[in-house]
Amino acid sequence: AYFPVLFCYLYVSLAVNSDVSRQKRIVGGRNCDDREHVHHVRLESTNGDVKIHCGGTLIHPQWILTAAHCWKSEPGWVIKATLKVHPRTAGQQQQQIQQTPVIYKTFRQFHDIMLLKLETPVTDVRLARLPDCNNRLKDTPESGDTVKLAGEGATTTGHKNQLRERNIEVMKIKSLSVSKVRNAPIPSHLQCLRIINKCIDRDVGGAAMHNGMIYGVITGGAPRYPKTGPVPIMDVCNYLGWIKQTTM
Repeated sequence: AYFPVLFCYLYVSLAVNSDVSRQKRIVGGRNCDDREHVHHVRLESTNGDVKIHCGGTLIHPQWILTAAHCWKSEPGWVIKATLKVHPRTAGQQQQQIQQTPVIYKTFRQFHDIMLLKLETPVTDVRLARLPDCNNRLKDTPESGDTVKLAGEGATTTGHKNQLRERNIEVMKIKSLSVSKVRNAPIPSHLQCLRIINKCIDRDVGGAAMHNGMIYGVITGGAPRYPKTGPVPIMDVCNYLGWIKQTTM
């Protein structure tokens, strides 16, 4: 049987030691500590045999932050959240999302960010902290920012690759720059983690973490297998007021 793998990627703007193996910099890595990314949530939307997999982040005992396009509003769709996916010894918990998701909306603009409310509060998982927006991610590769991405997917490029058993891993990439995407519909609300000529994997809806805080929600991309190029993220600081008002 083939299973997706849950990864924790570490992107650093400073060059890593040249002795680090190329395999580890591209698709390999080490297992994360059991205390890392415990707030990661696995989301599965189903309608009959059709399934959509996304990631999410527990930011409140009853609220998950994720990408808006992970939700399907058409009749027949059901979305379930699996909590405590890491570490494996935590004992997974699953809840079906009963309430209509709260999606950030503005006139004629699509914002790929939403909040899902759990019916039962989660009290035994350490939450992801909201960002310190006085200390935002920089736009230059020399900034020294370190960003972690958590996601589920294959370990190599291409849709026919064998997938591995789910696990959380960490990987170092040689360089990072965080830059605004100027031609985006909402350029001031979207950022990009540019990993040039690197093979990456991520989970749409998952978190971009910096200093233990969630600064971005991964949007777009290919959730089933790795992809090269920029990783677009929704800038959480631009939605902080909405998040706090919704979850209070």
